[in-house]
Amino acid sequence: MRTQRILQAIFWIAVYIALALAPLLLLLIGPKSPRQGFWQLLSVALGFAGLAMMALQFVLTARFKTLKAPYGSDIVYHFHRQISLVAFALVLAHPLILFVADPRTLGLLNFVTAPWRARAAVAATLLLIILIALSLWRKQIGLDYTPWRVSHGILGALILILAMIHVILVGIYINTPLKEILWTVYGAIWIVLLLYVRILKPLLLLRKPYEVEQVVQERGNAWSLSIKPVGHAGMRFMPGQFAWLTFGRSPFSETEHPFSFSSSAVQTNPITFTIKELGDFTRTIKELPAGQRVYLDGPFGIFSIDHYPDASSFVFIAGGIGIVPLMCMLRTVAERGDDTRPLLLIYAADNWEGVTFREELEALTQRLKQLKVVYVLRNPPENWQGESGYVTKELLARYLPSAREPHSFEVILCGPQPLMDAVERDLVQLGVFIGNFHAEQFNLV
Repeated sequence: MRTQRILQAIFWIAVYIALALAPLLLLLIGPKSPRQGFWQLLSVALGFAGLAMMALQFVLTARFKTLKAPYGSDIVYHFHRQISLVAFALVLAHPLILFVADPRTLGLLNFVTAPWRARAAVAATLLLIILIALSLWRKQIGLDYTPWRVSHGILGALILILAMIHVILVGIYINTPLKEILWTVYGAIWIVLLLYVRILKPLLLLRKPYEVEQVVQERGNAWSLSIKPVGHAGMRFMPGQFAWLTFGRSPFSETEHPFSFSSSAVQTNPITFTIKELGDFTRTIKELPAGQRVYLDGPFGIFSIDHYPDASSFVFIAGGIGIVPLMCMLRTVAERGDDTRPLLLIYAADNWEGVTFREELEALTQRLKQLKVVYVLRNPPENWQGESGYVTKELLARYLPSAREPHSFEVILCGPQPLMDAVERDLVQLGVFIGNFHAEQFNLV
């Protein structure tokens, strides 16, 4: 299974590189303007690369399970964020090089007197700057997720339309049949993706609605939302995966958020998500009434113990609400009666009262004789006999299995980014094979 995923990952990387470089290769085909020197050609090449990468952003966020399967959704979204900055730099380099190589081209910035090809380029660049700024500083400026998501999609579409208008009006870059075919294909891909994401997928979700069964308060300022299928068999998922939830009368709504399953993957009716009050939308979870219509897009993610069926043991490390996908895994193991291999859970929390699923975890240690739970509290109560402070290298060394050979055990890690970064660094220093630990990021958007 590992080898298959590696081969799939290599294949999709090769496809991405090919699609990103295709416009550059076609620059070599067909007649060229005698006025274009090295710097002009370099400028155009960088602009084309940036434009192609921007177009591919729509593919990365379209939630194609086959594409994301080798990496996991969190890795794909992280790549989406980082590569957008690279594409932005390439697009910005396109006019800057022209301005330096030929200062007379600065006149193209005059929106009143410039030709339409330049106006389209300037407008696209300004909108791209706005899109990047809103994405980087959304939380700092207090922009809620839903309006940001709507504006992000609109701005992205406008940028690509204006960029294509610029390419068409310049003319020289579509002066051969092969170039025309290339840009027609790119345009068709964008249109198909838009129709798929905005129309076809919501229509498919509309045929399989869910409704809220109940909302139960948990420790740690979290709420467990249980939903049941309406008129269909429901959804099967692997323990540790997540889904996108849309609340309301229609799946065409923009109020869509990703949450990890917390219920067992064996008993999937109802399906439960446990959600901590962290932001504008999550504060409203507790107010959802029974019978509220819900739509579910998923499952997604490769963060699951089911990908490692031959593991001799598992070490789960959770921080705060990062316990949710790990709880899904533990509940599934218990439901399956899989008590044949050691299971260790190291659970870091702020205080004892805020340990989500505390009572159930204690009960699970009775059902799963091989399960050991270690709590690490930053603010422990008086007379606390357990671990306190943070999950350190010394703490990990005390509890990890002594055998550190590749694939001797699998580490499943989920929690706040600082905790995951520190634990991953410590695991490497303790000699744990890097292919043995698997983490999931919280921030998908």
